[in-house]
Amino acid sequence: MTDTLRRLHPALNELVAAVRDAVGVRADWATTADLVADQLRRRLPTPAMLTPEQRLGDPDRARGHILHVEPDSSFSVLAVVWRPGQGTRIHDHTTWCVFGELQGVEHEILYDENLNPVGENAQHVGEVSGFAPPGDIHRVCNQAATTAISLHIYGTDVSRLGSSVRRYYD
Repeated sequence: MTDTLRRLHPALNELVAAVRDAVGVRADWATTADLVADQLRRRLPTPAMLTPEQRLGDPDRARGHILHVEPDSSFSVLAVVWRPGQGTRIHDHTTWCVFGELQGVEHEILYDENLNPVGENAQHVGEVSGFAPPGDIHRVCNQAATTAISLHIYGTDVSRLGSSVRRYYD
């Protein structure tokens, strides 16, 4: 599947090469997240790189589509489709993460280690954010009446781990 998507979507291939170079610097996680975010800002694709089926999402929950896993497991690229009202539980991550908004608006609530809300962000089309543990506890949701799609890059092989989530909080 990854090879087919690479052939069909040169933008993805170009992004993967740029992320590979950024990760290859072998910096700490926070710096790597910044370097990868810079590359994603320069190369943020449109939802057109996804198949029509991938853009539909899932009626029951946000749906992730793995678009690329680096052969050395150093990073993964996913498209996440959020239908209206869908969101995550409060969680943190096993590694750095960078995400860019392809369609719609996502709302993020940030929490401190005691699960007190410490900030909110609205991620609009074209915006890119990134972070690295610790200090990455958040919840993401689509509060709009339209579908949102974001591109996520995680510093791990999510196909092997099943997710980049380290733990969920109640």
